[in-house]
Amino acid sequence: MTEKPVEYKAFQRAALSSESRRIIGMLFVLIAALIGVSVRNLAIGHRELLYAQAGLLALAIAYEALAFMIVKRALRLNADVPKGLWLINVFVEAGLPTLGVLILIESSTTDPVDALVAPAVSLYFLIILLSTLRIRPSLSFLTGAISALGYLGSVVFVQQRYGLGALKGTYLMYAGLILAAGVVAAAVSAQIRSHVNEALRKAELQRELDRLNFDLDTARSIQQGLLPKRPPSLDDFEVAGWNQPADQTGGDYFDWQTMPDGRLAVSLGDATGHGIGPALVTSSCRAYARASLLAGEPDGLLNNMNKLLAEDLPQNRFVTFVVVFLDAPRSQVEVLSAGHGPILWYKHATGTIQNIEAQGIPLGMISAASYSHGTEASLESGDMLALITDGFYEWENPEGEEFGLDRLESVIRESCDCPAEEVITRLRSAVEQFCKGTEQKDDLTAVILKRRAEATFRGDSGYLGSDKLQFVEPGTNSAAN
Repeated sequence: MTEKPVEYKAFQRAALSSESRRIIGMLFVLIAALIGVSVRNLAIGHRELLYAQAGLLALAIAYEALAFMIVKRALRLNADVPKGLWLINVFVEAGLPTLGVLILIESSTTDPVDALVAPAVSLYFLIILLSTLRIRPSLSFLTGAISALGYLGSVVFVQQRYGLGALKGTYLMYAGLILAAGVVAAAVSAQIRSHVNEALRKAELQRELDRLNFDLDTARSIQQGLLPKRPPSLDDFEVAGWNQPADQTGGDYFDWQTMPDGRLAVSLGDATGHGIGPALVTSSCRAYARASLLAGEPDGLLNNMNKLLAEDLPQNRFVTFVVVFLDAPRSQVEVLSAGHGPILWYKHATGTIQNIEAQGIPLGMISAASYSHGTEASLESGDMLALITDGFYEWENPEGEEFGLDRLESVIRESCDCPAEEVITRLRSAVEQFCKGTEQKDDLTAVILKRRAEATFRGDSGYLGSDKLQFVEPGTNSAAN
Protein backbone atom coordinates (compact mmCIF):
# COMPACT_ATOMS: atom_id res chain seq x y z
CA MET A 1 0.00 0.00 0.00
CA THR A 2 1.43 3.35 -1.00
CA GLU A 3 2.12 5.98 1.63
CA LYS A 4 -0.26 8.93 1.42
CA PRO A 5 1.41 12.31 0.84
CA VAL A 6 1.93 14.76 3.68
CA GLU A 7 -0.57 17.21 2.11
CA TYR A 8 -3.29 14.54 2.06
CA LYS A 9 -2.70 13.61 5.69
CA ALA A 10 -2.68 17.26 6.73
CA PHE A 11 -6.00 17.90 4.97
CA GLN A 12 -7.53 14.73 6.42
CA ARG A 13 -6.57 15.87 9.89
CA ALA A 14 -7.99 19.34 9.27
CA ALA A 15 -11.22 17.79 7.93
CA LEU A 16 -11.54 15.52 10.96
CA SER A 17 -10.93 18.44 13.30
CA SER A 18 -13.61 20.46 11.51
CA GLU A 19 -15.95 17.44 11.60
CA SER A 20 -15.57 17.18 15.36
CA ARG A 21 -16.66 20.81 15.68
CA ARG A 22 -19.59 20.16 13.33
CA ILE A 23 -20.76 17.25 15.46
CA ILE A 24 -20.55 19.42 18.58
CA GLY A 25 -22.77 21.94 16.77
CA MET A 26 -25.21 19.14 15.89
CA LEU A 27 -25.31 18.03 19.52
CA PHE A 28 -26.16 21.57 20.65
CA VAL A 29 -28.98 21.78 18.05
CA LEU A 30 -30.39 18.38 19.02
CA ILE A 31 -30.20 19.03 22.74
CA ALA A 32 -31.90 22.42 22.26
CA ALA A 33 -34.62 20.72 20.17
CA LEU A 34 -35.08 18.02 22.85
CA ILE A 35 -35.55 20.65 25.54
CA GLY A 36 -37.92 22.64 23.33
CA VAL A 37 -40.23 19.76 22.42
CA SER A 38 -40.20 18.50 25.99
CA VAL A 39 -41.27 21.83 27.44
CA ARG A 40 -43.89 22.43 24.70
CA ASN A 41 -45.49 18.99 24.89
CA LEU A 42 -45.52 18.91 28.65
CA ALA A 43 -47.16 22.33 28.69
CA ILE A 44 -50.00 21.25 26.39
CA GLY A 45 -50.20 17.66 27.68
CA HIS A 46 -49.23 15.81 24.49
CA ARG A 47 -47.37 12.93 26.15
CA GLU A 48 -47.54 10.51 23.19
CA LEU A 49 -46.02 13.11 20.87
CA LEU A 50 -43.44 13.93 23.55
CA TYR A 51 -42.36 10.29 23.78
CA ALA A 52 -42.05 9.96 20.00
CA GLN A 53 -40.17 13.21 19.43
CA ALA A 54 -38.00 12.91 22.54
CA GLY A 55 -37.16 9.31 21.66
CA LEU A 56 -36.12 10.29 18.13
CA LEU A 57 -33.97 13.17 19.38
CA ALA A 58 -32.41 11.01 22.11
CA LEU A 59 -31.42 8.39 19.52
CA ALA A 60 -29.98 11.14 17.31
CA ILE A 61 -27.97 12.54 20.24
CA ALA A 62 -26.62 9.06 21.05
CA TYR A 63 -25.68 8.56 17.39
CA GLU A 64 -23.86 11.91 17.21
CA ALA A 65 -22.02 11.14 20.45
CA LEU A 66 -20.84 7.84 18.94
CA ALA A 67 -19.76 9.64 15.75
CA PHE A 68 -17.87 12.18 17.84
CA MET A 69 -15.93 9.40 19.62
CA ILE A 70 -15.04 7.78 16.27
CA VAL A 71 -13.73 11.08 14.90
CA LYS A 72 -11.73 11.90 18.06
CA ARG A 73 -10.20 8.41 18.01
CA ALA A 74 -9.18 8.89 14.38
CA LEU A 75 -7.58 12.22 15.30
CA ARG A 76 -5.74 10.69 18.23
CA LEU A 77 -4.41 7.79 16.12
CA ASN A 78 -3.77 10.00 13.07
CA ALA A 79 -5.98 7.65 11.03
CA ASP A 80 -8.72 8.09 8.43
CA VAL A 81 -12.44 7.52 8.82
CA PRO A 82 -13.82 5.12 6.15
CA LYS A 83 -15.69 6.94 3.39
CA GLY A 84 -18.71 4.73 3.95
CA LEU A 85 -19.20 6.19 7.41
CA TRP A 86 -19.32 9.70 5.94
CA LEU A 87 -22.13 8.67 3.57
CA ILE A 88 -24.06 6.88 6.31
CA ASN A 89 -23.74 9.98 8.46
CA VAL A 90 -25.14 12.19 5.66
CA PHE A 91 -28.19 9.95 5.12
CA VAL A 92 -28.90 9.67 8.84
CA GLU A 93 -28.66 13.38 9.56
CA ALA A 94 -30.48 14.50 6.39
CA GLY A 95 -33.30 12.05 7.16
CA LEU A 96 -33.73 13.21 10.75
CA PRO A 97 -35.94 16.27 9.97
CA THR A 98 -38.08 14.12 7.64
CA LEU A 99 -38.72 11.64 10.45
CA GLY A 100 -39.66 14.56 12.70
CA VAL A 101 -42.16 15.86 10.14
CA LEU A 102 -43.66 12.37 9.67
CA ILE A 103 -44.11 12.02 13.43
CA LEU A 104 -46.04 15.31 13.45
CA ILE A 105 -48.13 14.19 10.46
CA GLU A 106 -49.11 10.93 12.15
CA SER A 107 -49.81 12.53 15.50
CA SER A 108 -53.36 13.48 16.37
CA THR A 109 -52.25 16.80 17.76
CA THR A 110 -51.34 18.53 14.50
CA ASP A 111 -53.12 18.92 11.19
CA PRO A 112 -51.11 17.01 8.52
CA VAL A 113 -50.97 20.09 6.31
CA ASP A 114 -49.70 22.23 9.18
CA ALA A 115 -47.01 19.65 9.90
CA LEU A 116 -45.46 20.38 6.50
CA VAL A 117 -44.70 23.96 7.60
CA ALA A 118 -44.04 23.24 11.29
CA PRO A 119 -40.85 24.48 13.08
CA ALA A 120 -39.39 21.01 12.56
CA VAL A 121 -38.81 21.99 8.91
CA SER A 122 -36.18 24.52 10.03
CA LEU A 123 -34.05 21.60 11.17
CA TYR A 124 -33.35 20.89 7.48
CA PHE A 125 -31.61 24.25 7.09
CA LEU A 126 -29.62 23.95 10.33
CA ILE A 127 -28.26 20.54 9.32
CA ILE A 128 -27.40 21.80 5.82
CA LEU A 129 -25.68 24.87 7.33
CA LEU A 130 -23.56 22.69 9.62
CA SER A 131 -22.64 20.43 6.70
CA THR A 132 -20.29 23.15 5.39
CA LEU A 133 -17.91 22.22 8.21
CA ARG A 134 -17.30 18.85 6.55
CA ILE A 135 -15.06 20.77 4.05
CA ARG A 136 -16.44 18.46 1.36
CA PRO A 137 -18.70 20.27 -1.14
CA SER A 138 -20.15 17.03 -2.50
CA LEU A 139 -21.37 15.97 0.95
CA SER A 140 -22.97 19.39 1.54
CA PHE A 141 -24.82 19.14 -1.77
CA LEU A 142 -25.83 15.55 -0.99
CA THR A 143 -27.20 16.69 2.38
CA GLY A 144 -29.32 19.33 0.64
CA ALA A 145 -30.54 16.91 -2.06
CA ILE A 146 -31.54 14.18 0.43
CA SER A 147 -33.25 16.77 2.63
CA ALA A 148 -35.24 18.15 -0.33
CA LEU A 149 -36.24 14.65 -1.45
CA GLY A 150 -37.23 13.78 2.13
CA TYR A 151 -39.42 16.84 2.38
CA LEU A 152 -41.04 16.14 -1.01
CA GLY A 153 -41.63 12.56 0.13
CA SER A 154 -43.46 13.90 3.18
CA VAL A 155 -45.62 16.12 0.96
CA VAL A 156 -46.46 13.20 -1.34
CA PHE A 157 -47.23 11.02 1.70
CA VAL A 158 -49.72 13.62 3.01
CA GLN A 159 -51.28 13.97 -0.42
CA GLN A 160 -51.73 10.25 -0.90
CA ARG A 161 -52.81 9.42 2.66
CA TYR A 162 -55.09 12.34 3.28
CA GLY A 163 -56.22 13.10 -0.27
CA LEU A 164 -55.11 16.72 -0.56
CA GLY A 165 -55.36 16.77 -4.34
CA ALA A 166 -52.73 18.64 -6.38
CA LEU A 167 -49.54 19.74 -4.64
CA LYS A 168 -49.54 23.36 -3.63
CA GLY A 169 -46.79 25.66 -4.87
CA THR A 170 -45.84 26.55 -1.27
CA TYR A 171 -44.58 23.03 -0.58
CA LEU A 172 -42.69 22.89 -3.86
CA MET A 173 -41.10 26.22 -2.95
CA TYR A 174 -40.03 24.81 0.43
CA ALA A 175 -38.43 21.83 -1.30
CA GLY A 176 -36.69 24.19 -3.74
CA LEU A 177 -35.38 26.32 -0.87
CA ILE A 178 -34.00 23.25 0.88
CA LEU A 179 -32.23 22.15 -2.32
CA ALA A 180 -30.94 25.70 -2.90
CA ALA A 181 -29.58 25.70 0.65
CA GLY A 182 -27.64 22.54 -0.25
CA VAL A 183 -26.21 24.21 -3.36
CA VAL A 184 -25.17 27.30 -1.37
CA ALA A 185 -23.68 25.10 1.37
CA ALA A 186 -21.66 23.23 -1.25
CA ALA A 187 -20.30 26.53 -2.62
CA VAL A 188 -19.42 27.77 0.87
CA SER A 189 -17.81 24.42 1.68
CA ALA A 190 -15.70 24.70 -1.49
CA GLN A 191 -14.47 28.13 -0.39
CA ILE A 192 -13.66 26.83 3.08
CA ARG A 193 -11.82 23.89 1.53
CA SER A 194 -9.80 26.24 -0.67
CA HIS A 195 -8.83 28.41 2.32
CA VAL A 196 -7.92 25.35 4.39
CA ASN A 197 -5.71 23.99 1.60
CA GLU A 198 -4.02 27.38 1.22
CA ALA A 199 -3.46 27.62 4.96
CA LEU A 200 -2.01 24.10 5.01
CA ARG A 201 0.31 24.93 2.12
CA LYS A 202 1.52 28.07 3.88
CA ALA A 203 1.99 26.16 7.11
CA GLU A 204 3.98 23.47 5.30
CA LEU A 205 6.12 26.10 3.57
CA GLN A 206 6.73 27.78 6.91
CA ARG A 207 7.75 24.46 8.46
CA GLU A 208 10.11 23.82 5.56
CA LEU A 209 11.52 27.33 5.92
CA ASP A 210 12.00 26.85 9.66
CA ARG A 211 13.76 23.54 9.07
CA LEU A 212 15.93 25.14 6.38
CA ASN A 213 16.84 28.06 8.65
CA PHE A 214 17.66 25.63 11.44
CA ASP A 215 19.87 23.59 9.11
CA LEU A 216 21.56 26.76 7.83
CA ASP A 217 22.17 27.99 11.38
CA THR A 218 23.66 24.61 12.22
CA ALA A 219 25.82 24.70 9.09
CA ARG A 220 26.93 28.26 9.93
CA SER A 221 27.83 27.22 13.46
CA ILE A 222 29.87 24.30 12.16
CA GLN A 223 31.56 26.39 9.48
CA GLN A 224 32.43 29.21 11.85
CA GLY A 225 33.69 26.62 14.32
CA LEU A 226 36.25 25.46 11.73
CA LEU A 227 37.88 28.91 11.63
CA PRO A 228 40.83 29.50 13.95
CA LYS A 229 39.89 30.44 17.51
CA ARG A 230 43.22 32.00 18.44
CA PRO A 231 46.30 33.25 16.59
CA PRO A 232 49.58 31.37 16.48
CA SER A 233 52.18 32.30 19.08
CA LEU A 234 55.00 34.09 17.27
CA ASP A 235 57.66 36.44 18.65
CA ASP A 236 58.24 38.67 15.65
CA PHE A 237 55.04 38.27 13.65
CA GLU A 238 51.35 39.05 14.02
CA VAL A 239 48.62 37.08 12.30
CA ALA A 240 44.96 38.14 12.21
CA GLY A 241 41.99 36.81 10.28
CA TRP A 242 38.35 37.81 9.90
CA ASN A 243 35.35 36.46 8.00
CA GLN A 244 31.79 37.69 7.45
CA PRO A 245 29.56 35.60 5.14
CA ALA A 246 26.97 37.29 2.94
CA ASP A 247 24.42 34.60 3.94
CA GLN A 248 24.10 32.26 6.91
CA THR A 249 26.91 30.26 5.36
CA GLY A 250 29.68 31.46 3.11
CA GLY A 251 32.11 30.35 0.45
CA ASP A 252 35.24 31.83 2.09
CA TYR A 253 37.48 30.47 4.80
CA PHE A 254 40.86 31.16 6.36
CA ASP A 255 43.11 28.91 8.36
CA TRP A 256 46.57 28.48 9.80
CA GLN A 257 48.47 25.46 11.05
CA THR A 258 51.99 24.47 11.97
CA MET A 259 53.65 22.06 9.55
CA PRO A 260 55.95 19.16 10.47
CA ASP A 261 58.99 21.19 9.38
CA GLY A 262 58.08 23.96 11.84
CA ARG A 263 56.83 26.49 9.30
CA LEU A 264 53.45 28.14 9.70
CA ALA A 265 51.00 27.68 6.80
CA VAL A 266 48.48 30.53 6.52
CA SER A 267 45.77 29.81 3.94
CA LEU A 268 42.65 31.40 2.50
CA GLY A 269 40.07 29.99 0.08
CA ASP A 270 37.22 31.54 -1.87
CA ALA A 271 34.69 29.28 -3.64
CA THR A 272 32.48 30.64 -6.40
CA GLY A 273 29.24 32.06 -5.05
CA HIS A 274 28.06 32.12 -1.48
CA GLY A 275 25.66 30.04 0.56
CA ILE A 276 25.42 26.39 1.52
CA GLY A 277 26.90 25.00 -1.73
CA PRO A 278 30.12 27.04 -1.65
CA ALA A 279 30.33 26.40 2.10
CA LEU A 280 30.53 22.66 1.41
CA VAL A 281 33.15 23.30 -1.25
CA THR A 282 35.38 25.34 1.05
CA SER A 283 34.97 22.73 3.79
CA SER A 284 36.32 20.12 1.38
CA CYS A 285 39.12 22.47 0.32
CA ARG A 286 40.10 23.08 3.94
CA ALA A 287 40.11 19.35 4.70
CA TYR A 288 42.29 18.54 1.68
CA ALA A 289 44.69 21.39 2.53
CA ARG A 290 45.09 20.42 6.18
CA ALA A 291 45.59 16.75 5.36
CA SER A 292 48.24 17.53 2.73
CA LEU A 293 50.07 20.03 4.94
CA LEU A 294 50.09 17.72 7.95
CA ALA A 295 51.53 15.02 5.69
CA GLY A 296 54.38 17.40 4.90
CA GLU A 297 53.64 17.75 1.18
CA PRO A 298 53.96 21.51 0.48
CA ASP A 299 55.66 21.09 -2.91
CA GLY A 300 52.79 19.28 -4.60
CA LEU A 301 50.05 20.91 -2.54
CA LEU A 302 48.26 22.80 -5.31
CA ASN A 303 48.53 19.94 -7.81
CA ASN A 304 47.11 17.42 -5.33
CA MET A 305 44.30 19.70 -4.17
CA ASN A 306 43.38 20.62 -7.74
CA LYS A 307 43.11 16.98 -8.79
CA LEU A 308 40.97 16.05 -5.78
CA LEU A 309 38.64 19.04 -6.15
CA ALA A 310 38.31 18.59 -9.92
CA GLU A 311 37.01 15.06 -9.24
CA ASP A 312 34.52 16.36 -6.65
CA LEU A 313 33.18 19.58 -8.15
CA PRO A 314 30.82 20.18 -11.08
CA GLN A 315 32.10 22.23 -14.00
CA ASN A 316 30.67 25.51 -12.74
CA ARG A 317 32.38 25.27 -9.35
CA PHE A 318 35.95 26.16 -8.48
CA VAL A 319 38.01 27.62 -5.63
CA THR A 320 40.64 30.33 -5.59
CA PHE A 321 43.21 29.42 -2.97
CA VAL A 322 46.34 30.93 -1.48
CA VAL A 323 48.75 29.64 1.15
CA VAL A 324 51.70 31.46 2.71
CA PHE A 325 54.45 29.37 4.28
CA LEU A 326 56.15 31.41 7.00
CA ASP A 327 59.59 30.51 8.26
CA ALA A 328 59.47 32.85 11.25
CA PRO A 329 63.10 32.52 12.49
CA ARG A 330 64.39 33.46 9.03
CA SER A 331 61.56 35.93 8.23
CA GLN A 332 61.11 34.10 4.94
CA VAL A 333 57.77 33.44 3.21
CA GLU A 334 56.74 31.37 0.23
CA VAL A 335 53.42 32.27 -1.41
CA LEU A 336 51.44 29.74 -3.44
CA SER A 337 48.32 30.97 -5.23
CA ALA A 338 45.79 29.10 -7.35
CA GLY A 339 44.01 31.93 -9.10
CA HIS A 340 43.60 34.01 -5.96
CA GLY A 341 44.14 37.74 -5.74
CA PRO A 342 44.83 40.26 -4.53
CA ILE A 343 47.84 39.18 -2.49
CA LEU A 344 49.24 42.51 -1.37
CA TRP A 345 52.80 42.78 -0.03
CA TYR A 346 53.30 46.08 1.75
CA LYS A 347 56.97 47.04 2.02
CA HIS A 348 57.44 49.29 4.99
CA ALA A 349 60.83 50.62 3.98
CA THR A 350 59.56 52.12 0.72
CA GLY A 351 55.83 52.46 1.48
CA THR A 352 55.03 50.56 -1.71
CA ILE A 353 52.66 47.68 -2.35
CA GLN A 354 53.40 44.74 -4.64
CA ASN A 355 50.57 42.50 -5.90
CA ILE A 356 51.93 38.95 -5.95
CA GLU A 357 50.75 37.02 -9.01
CA ALA A 358 49.10 33.62 -8.91
CA GLN A 359 50.95 30.48 -10.00
CA GLY A 360 47.98 29.00 -11.88
CA ILE A 361 44.25 28.82 -12.40
CA PRO A 362 41.71 28.27 -9.57
CA LEU A 363 41.42 24.79 -8.11
CA GLY A 364 38.91 22.35 -9.54
CA MET A 365 38.63 23.82 -13.05
CA ILE A 366 40.97 21.47 -14.98
CA SER A 367 42.22 18.30 -13.31
CA ALA A 368 45.38 18.19 -15.45
CA ALA A 369 46.44 21.77 -14.58
CA SER A 370 49.91 22.17 -13.09
CA TYR A 371 51.27 24.88 -10.82
CA SER A 372 54.72 26.43 -10.71
CA HIS A 373 56.81 27.06 -7.63
CA GLY A 374 55.66 29.76 -5.25
CA THR A 375 56.94 33.30 -4.87
CA GLU A 376 59.60 33.58 -2.19
CA ALA A 377 60.28 36.76 -0.26
CA SER A 378 61.93 38.07 2.87
CA LEU A 379 59.73 40.19 5.13
CA GLU A 380 61.50 43.18 6.60
CA SER A 381 60.55 45.04 9.75
CA GLY A 382 56.98 46.45 9.39
CA ASP A 383 56.25 44.53 6.17
CA MET A 384 52.91 42.78 5.85
CA LEU A 385 51.04 40.44 3.54
CA ALA A 386 47.31 41.06 3.04
CA LEU A 387 45.20 38.17 1.72
CA ILE A 388 41.83 39.62 0.71
CA THR A 389 38.77 38.11 -1.00
CA ASP A 390 36.97 39.95 -3.78
CA GLY A 391 33.97 40.68 -1.53
CA PHE A 392 35.90 43.71 -0.23
CA TYR A 393 36.87 45.51 -3.40
CA GLU A 394 33.80 44.50 -5.46
CA TRP A 395 31.27 45.82 -2.92
CA GLU A 396 29.38 48.68 -4.57
CA ASN A 397 28.02 51.92 -3.13
CA PRO A 398 24.50 53.24 -3.97
CA GLU A 399 25.86 54.77 -7.19
CA GLY A 400 27.10 51.37 -8.41
CA GLU A 401 30.80 52.22 -7.90
CA GLU A 402 33.00 49.46 -6.52
CA PHE A 403 35.27 50.01 -3.54
CA GLY A 404 38.17 48.93 -5.75
CA LEU A 405 41.77 47.90 -5.27
CA ASP A 406 43.09 51.47 -5.10
CA ARG A 407 41.04 52.27 -2.00
CA LEU A 408 42.00 48.91 -0.54
CA GLU A 409 45.70 49.68 -0.96
CA SER A 410 45.23 53.18 0.45
CA VAL A 411 43.73 51.78 3.66
CA ILE A 412 46.65 49.35 3.99
CA ARG A 413 49.18 52.16 3.56
CA GLU A 414 47.39 54.35 6.10
CA SER A 415 47.30 51.43 8.55
CA CYS A 416 50.91 50.39 8.05
CA ASP A 417 51.91 51.07 11.65
CA CYS A 418 48.82 49.44 13.19
CA PRO A 419 48.63 45.92 14.60
CA ALA A 420 47.39 43.26 12.20
CA GLU A 421 43.92 43.08 13.70
CA GLU A 422 43.57 46.88 13.56
CA VAL A 423 44.38 46.76 9.84
CA ILE A 424 41.42 44.43 9.31
CA THR A 425 39.19 46.64 11.44
CA ARG A 426 40.08 49.66 9.31
CA LEU A 427 39.53 47.75 6.08
CA ARG A 428 36.09 46.71 7.20
CA SER A 429 35.21 50.21 8.44
CA ALA A 430 36.40 51.83 5.21
CA VAL A 431 34.39 49.56 2.90
CA GLU A 432 31.24 49.92 5.01
CA GLN A 433 31.49 53.70 5.06
CA PHE A 434 32.03 53.76 1.30
CA CYS A 435 29.11 51.45 0.51
CA LYS A 436 26.67 53.37 2.76
CA GLY A 437 24.46 50.48 3.74
CA THR A 438 24.11 48.72 0.39
CA GLU A 439 23.58 44.97 0.49
CA GLN A 440 26.63 42.80 1.06
CA LYS A 441 26.47 40.49 -1.95
CA ASP A 442 29.63 38.47 -1.38
CA ASP A 443 31.56 37.05 1.55
CA LEU A 444 34.24 39.16 3.20
CA THR A 445 37.46 37.53 4.35
CA ALA A 446 40.82 39.06 5.18
CA VAL A 447 44.07 37.70 6.64
CA ILE A 448 46.96 39.95 7.64
CA LEU A 449 50.45 38.55 8.22
CA LYS A 450 52.76 41.25 9.57
CA ARG A 451 56.30 41.39 10.80
CA ARG A 452 56.46 43.62 13.83
CA ALA A 453 58.34 46.88 13.45
CA GLU A 454 61.56 47.22 15.40
CA ALA A 455 60.42 50.60 16.77
CA THR A 456 57.39 50.54 19.01
CA PHE A 457 54.58 52.64 17.60
CA ARG A 458 52.33 54.77 19.75
CA GLY A 459 49.55 56.62 17.91
CA ASP A 460 46.65 58.83 18.89
CA SER A 461 44.68 55.81 20.02
CA GLY A 462 47.28 55.18 22.69
CA TYR A 463 48.18 51.56 21.88
CA LEU A 464 51.65 50.08 21.49
CA GLY A 465 52.57 48.08 18.45
CA SER A 466 52.61 44.90 20.52
CA ASP A 467 49.17 45.50 22.10
CA LYS A 468 46.21 43.32 21.15
CA LEU A 469 42.94 44.86 19.97
CA GLN A 470 40.42 42.02 19.73
CA PHE A 471 37.64 42.75 17.23
CA VAL A 472 34.73 40.36 17.32
CA GLU A 473 31.21 41.31 16.24
CA PRO A 474 28.08 39.15 16.39
CA GLY A 475 27.58 37.31 13.14
CA THR A 476 31.32 37.41 12.31
CA ASN A 477 34.36 35.29 13.09
CA SER A 478 37.68 36.87 13.95
CA ALA A 479 40.99 35.55 15.16
CA ALA A 480 43.88 37.86 15.87
CA ASN A 481 47.23 37.88 17.52
